[in-house]
Amino acid sequence: MSEADNSTVSTVSPTPPAAWERDVLEKVLLAAVDEQRRARRWSNFFKLLLLGYLLVVLLLVWHPFKDGAIVDGKNHTAVIDIAGVIMEGADTSADPIIDGLQAAAKDEHTKGIILRMNSPGGSPVQSAYIYDEVRRVKKEHPGLPIHAVVEDICASGCYYIAAAADKIYVNPSSVVGSIGVIMSGFGFVETLNKLGVERRTMTAGAHKAILDPFSPVNPEEKQHVQGVIDNVHRLFIDAVKQGRGDRLKDNPDLFSGLLWSGEQSIPLGLTDAVGTTRGVAKEVIGAEELVNFTPRDSLLDRLAQRMGASAGRALHSLVNDVSLR
Repeated sequence: MSEADNSTVSTVSPTPPAAWERDVLEKVLLAAVDEQRRARRWSNFFKLLLLGYLLVVLLLVWHPFKDGAIVDGKNHTAVIDIAGVIMEGADTSADPIIDGLQAAAKDEHTKGIILRMNSPGGSPVQSAYIYDEVRRVKKEHPGLPIHAVVEDICASGCYYIAAAADKIYVNPSSVVGSIGVIMSGFGFVETLNKLGVERRTMTAGAHKAILDPFSPVNPEEKQHVQGVIDNVHRLFIDAVKQGRGDRLKDNPDLFSGLLWSGEQSIPLGLTDAVGTTRGVAKEVIGAEELVNFTPRDSLLDRLAQRMGASAGRALHSLVNDVSLR
């Protein structure tokens, strides 16, 4: 026999794992399986949550709104909010308010309109647009009452609009009036002189730099601007007199820009009585249910505005970063 034949071939059998090792291994495997199951469940949960959110968004966007109001076919009093500074591009600019007025007037279940006022005023142009539209709606719908209800404040351009209503109701503590026009600014001429700064301005047109805060006041220009302000004030006064008529008392302070409380404004003829939105709807108009016809931005519009603002901030930051390098 060969040497290889005489060699002894031995095999080593693997040592079986101990019982505790098997238990640990099983527990680890089971924990891994459970973790995967939990991960799948959470994943499905968040997917369903996202789906539900998208469905809600779609319902909000495509719900049958009517110019900001949900109309249910019942007789109601339409409410249009005029709150905040009246200016172009704001919620209280003329366009959305006029849209709300037209929608409320066209609705066959609208028994009256309440302009809910809470504004310190603003642009005379935007105020005049709304004033004219209120009067136009009253002319086209003579049987449709339009009342103004003042909450905290109804001053300047806000009162301009309220004067077009059939009646103006106030709280005794409301602030009403300020029938006037203001244009303000600052002068820094002496400041520049003290700092040794020379002002260099080039214009095409003798008065293009009118009321330049860094130049002395030109009496001719000042007189011209005062004439513009006086003209706007006269238009304001004419609108208030046209709207309020004989109810206004003969008081020289009415158009001086002064303010009065709601209680004081009634005997002056600036307003008519104490009242609230619900009280006027129920007791004066006779339709207690309120439907708000104030146009609101859609959810998509708000999202677009926020995305636009975020993109603008990011672009602004990027430009600043580049310019500083």
